[in-house]
Order: sequence, then C-alpha cells, then structure tokens
Amino acid sequence: MVKAANSRGTAPGTPPRTRILIVGGGYVGMYTALRLQRKLRAGEAEVTVVTPEPYMTYQPFLPEAAAGAISPRHVVVPLRRVLGKCRIVIGQATHIDHAKRTATVNTLATADEATGPIEVEYDELVLAPGSVSRTLPVPGLADYGIGFKTVEEAIGLRNHVIEQMDIASSTRDPALRDAALTFVFVGGGFAGVEALGELEDMARYAARYYHNIKPEDMKWVLVEASDRILPEVGLEMGVYTVRELRSRNIDVRLETRLESCEDRVAVLSDGARFPTRTIVWTAGVKPHPILAATDLPRNERGRLVCTSFLTVEGVEHAWAAGDAAAVPDITAPPGTEGPRRECAPNAQHAVRQAKVLADNLLAALRGEVLTEYAHKYAGSVASLGLHKGVAHIYGRKLKRYPAWFMHRAYHLSRVPSFNRKMRVLAEWTLSGLFKREIVSLGSLEHPRAEFELAAGGGPKAPPPPLAPNPPQNGQG
Repeated sequence: MVKAANSRGTAPGTPPRTRILIVGGGYVGMYTALRLQRKLRAGEAEVTVVTPEPYMTYQPFLPEAAAGAISPRHVVVPLRRVLGKCRIVIGQATHIDHAKRTATVNTLATADEATGPIEVEYDELVLAPGSVSRTLPVPGLADYGIGFKTVEEAIGLRNHVIEQMDIASSTRDPALRDAALTFVFVGGGFAGVEALGELEDMARYAARYYHNIKPEDMKWVLVEASDRILPEVGLEMGVYTVRELRSRNIDVRLETRLESCEDRVAVLSDGARFPTRTIVWTAGVKPHPILAATDLPRNERGRLVCTSFLTVEGVEHAWAAGDAAAVPDITAPPGTEGPRRECAPNAQHAVRQAKVLADNLLAALRGEVLTEYAHKYAGSVASLGLHKGVAHIYGRKLKRYPAWFMHRAYHLSRVPSFNRKMRVLAEWTLSGLFKREIVSLGSLEHPRAEFELAAGGGPKAPPPPLAPNPPQNGQG
C-alpha cells in the first residue's frame, strides 16, 4: 500500500490547507464538491473526490436514454470538466478508518502495481457513495435479471429489447417468439414505471418497421408488491397511472411478488407464469457496502446516523448526505412514523442536502454557525413515455402532455452544467423533428469479438444471457 500525495500548503508562515475527502461522485458528491470549489478561499482547503466512474449519472434521464430520446453521453456529467479545481481519483474506496483519518482506495492501476491500493489521508470526510440495487433471494434472478440504475444498464436494456424483437421476427418457434416479446418489470417506483413506460413506447413505435410484429403481439407486465405504484405523486395520480398503463395493454399486477424466474419463466405470487427473456429488477435500493467498512455509526438499515446539520452523529469531522445518510426530517410532525422520521433517499433530497452540507462544512472550517437541513417538498413528476406523464407539483395535479412537459422542464433545470443543458435541449429538439432511432448496438458490449474471430482465436463463449452487470457504486 502506498500513500497518495496530498499537499498541505508548505509556504512559509501559512497554515496547512484542510484536506477534504469526498467519497462518491454522484449527486451529493458532485454537488458538494462543486459548491466547495466555488466558495473556498484561495489556499483554504483542497478537495479530493474518490469515485469509481469519471462522471456523474443524471439518473432521471436514464429512461429517456433507454428509449433513445437522449444520447448516453449526455446523461452523464464529466467530473474532471465540472470540478476543475478538485483532485479526482478514479477508484473504489474499500475501507475507511476515521479514527486515523485515512481511506483505502483501489484504483484502476491497483491490479498492475505491486504496491496495491493507495491510502488517502484527510482532515474532513464527506461520505456520499449512494446506494446499490436491493435484490432478494429470488431463484434465477442473479442469472436472468437486469438492473436499471446505471447508464450502462439503461443502454444495455435498450439494445436487449430491440434484439428480442429481432429474435421474434426471425424465429419459427412460437414459444420462443412469445418469450422474446414478453417483458416483465419488477418494482412500481419511479425507475420501474418510467423505464417500462418509455421502453413500451419505443417498442410500439419500432414495431411499424417489422413486417410480422404488431404492438399487440408484445406483452408488458409490471409487478408491484404493494397496493399502489408511484406513491410519491399521491394516491390519485398513482391510480391514474395504473389506469393509463392498462389502457396501453400493460398488465399491472399490484400486491404481487416475483417468486421465481428460473429457466426463463417468471412465476408470480398470484400463480401467473410468464415465459420471458426479459426481467427488469427495479425493486428498491440499499446502502452502499463501503458503509460497513467504516468505523462510523449506522442504523438498523445500514445507513449512517446523521444529525440535521448533516454531520455523522457523535463523530467529529465526518459528514454524510443522500442515500447513505439517515438524516432526520425536522419538518415532519412529532410522532410521525415513529420517534424519528428520516428524509427519503431520493435525488430531490440529495441535491438540496449537498448545498447545506457544503455550506456547513465551510462554516465549521471558519468557526461559524451551522444550519439545519429542512426540506420543503416541491412535488414529484414522472414520465410514462413520449408526451405522457403524471405530476404533483405544489399541490397541483397534472396529467398527460402538461405533466410530461413539466417533467422535462424540471429535470432540465437541474442538470448541473450549462453545456449539458444545451446538449440535452438540442437532442430533444432534433428528436421532435426526426424519427426515432431503433438500432440495437449490442455488439458494443463485446467489442473484441469480431477481431478475435478474425485473428483465428474463435469467438469466446458469451456471458449468460441477461446476466447482470458486476456490482457498481451507486451515485450518492
């Protein structure tokens, strides 16, 4: 193990600069670093961001990327461009010893170096690793499930759906055709409903270019364990969403669970069985595993116990927010949902918490008063496909085109870069003028296959169909 170089300001007569380490490059990590670099005084502190990817994924746009409305490169924000005054370390934090103020990090070069991982020293720690997909021990899920949390998964799912339509169009086996045209989504939250809505809309459009596939040949199934979907938009809008999806011949099954998906057959708790080649799992998230590799206090759900000032409770010089943090909701009425109600782990909280966290960290460095995080609920919006959506904003309920327009306008305003805003807006404008792209680029997932065949090595055995991506860091 080697220690990473960490300058502390060695000019004579000047105090050492405070070393701020941010673990995670997602919502909290990027927005916190962005605000710090804007407000830090010259020589006051240095900021290091440790993240497994060199970009922040703007997750609300993943469904549109999967449907081809936005290019994948515009769903992500390059950290080195946005955080020009910060030090970016591409790597995975594997252990944090806060008592010693050190973090162990595996970088891309770790496997090729005899010295192993690096050790990063710090004075102030911001933990924002986000979350990872929460899976259940469902038979067959690990073999055939597809996640929907990263841009790679979103584009892989788009390619997969189009490939299934190609399979169905070319096969003479009716059983294979039916399985290829059956798409099962598990989870009725934002990720599941928006992904289903956008992809069904895309596939419905794509069907016009297949001589033997009609939209009604495809079967789309949404499985939700509770008695409602999209609880964030309210009961009335949730009921409307179910009605809207069912009007598009989407089979919405509430109070139902996925019991098994072995042998490519989705078996539901209500007894239904669907032979399928597509099972998309969006049934919730859980705290990132790095939290268990720290000496910081966690609650029964594995999240860091935090104060309303976004400090880790009972620990000095440690801060957290987003999915990794259990932050008390001081706006909740006393006694609501137990003695301590916590802020929901969503992007709306994460972005606002990052601003307060950065300001409080600066205040702590300067001996000023800290501010409590109090969230003002603005509302929620969800897209159900092109020109279709639901919204509940400041008490107003919107449907169809107005809700879809509000969804796009709200999320465009939150994209953290003027450059990215303009690129997304340009793509939306062009997509309104030209036809959808319905090309599958599945070969991108195995770019060396053609060369290996040409070199005489023969094509290597592909991974199991629908195998999930390896575990990746969440975006905090």
